[in-house]
Amino acid sequence: MSEKVHRNLGMELVRVTEAAALSAARYMGLGDKEAGDQAAVDAMRAVLRTVEMDGVVVIGEGEKDEAPMLFNGERVGAGRPPAMDVAVDPVEGTRLLAFGRPNAIAVIAASARGSLWKPGASLYMNKLVVERQARHVIDITRPPAENLYRIAEALGRAVESLTVFVLDKPRHRDLITEIRGTGARVTLHTDGDVMGALMAAIPGTGVDVLMGVGGTPEGVLAAAAVKALGGGMQGLRAPQLDDERARLAADGLALDRVLHLDDLVADDDAFFAATAITDSPFLEGVHFDRAGGVTTHSIVIRARSGSIRFIKGMHRLNPEHIFGAVDTEKAVALATA
Repeated sequence: MSEKVHRNLGMELVRVTEAAALSAARYMGLGDKEAGDQAAVDAMRAVLRTVEMDGVVVIGEGEKDEAPMLFNGERVGAGRPPAMDVAVDPVEGTRLLAFGRPNAIAVIAASARGSLWKPGASLYMNKLVVERQARHVIDITRPPAENLYRIAEALGRAVESLTVFVLDKPRHRDLITEIRGTGARVTLHTDGDVMGALMAAIPGTGVDVLMGVGGTPEGVLAAAAVKALGGGMQGLRAPQLDDERARLAADGLALDRVLHLDDLVADDDAFFAATAITDSPFLEGVHFDRAGGVTTHSIVIRARSGSIRFIKGMHRLNPEHIFGAVDTEKAVALATA
């Protein structure tokens, strides 16, 4: 690993997620997920240039040919130490944003160079996330019901009191049936399992467990947060597409290898920042007031110290700068003021 970071880089990274959330929020509920995502990408990339780090995007918008900005391998930051791996999702939950639904967030994670797991051909991952008190009892290779009984015992609660976050997808039909068979409650969401992992890892959010298959890149982002929170997470590659299965087979990767937190985030000084775009159970979305001000609500977590900060930002920006309609230099100057 590279040199240790001697400051809380998360406090700089939250400016990045704030800028992305501010720019994307204008498109909330307009039904155009591409426009909202592009606005967030532009803002995030612009502000990332000012962060004091030598960053490389390892989880981004895709390969360079498909994503002209924030692509995998792109250099970000001011170009000075520390050398960091960076994972980004300018809008986690583009459909949530487009349709004005809860839990859309702008999110970023960073860790020492070479420490974030690179998914390669793996697009989907089976995930299991819990809070600190239950982290030692989970085993993703065991049936979901068995895990729920173990988690309930570790938390000192009845299994019927647990709430499980699951993505509302056809692939989860059997999983949902098994969870309900234990008496545990299910909260179904169309998208947004990074937020689901956050809620499962933070006590008192109304979600106790995240289960099921979601995106692998989102799994790495979630792992940075869960590790920083001291929670528990395990994953398994879970290919859903024929091409994905073929590429994983060609690479000789074992689908039954359990991915633990130290596999997904190898360094102990990971940083995670997220800003809500739409409202969530514990983060308020971007709110516009009549006087022209804008309010954001963010969470910043550092693994080394275990510090968790909730930051409420009150911004006085001209709308054209918030929405990314003017030149980048002015936008960066305002967003970093």
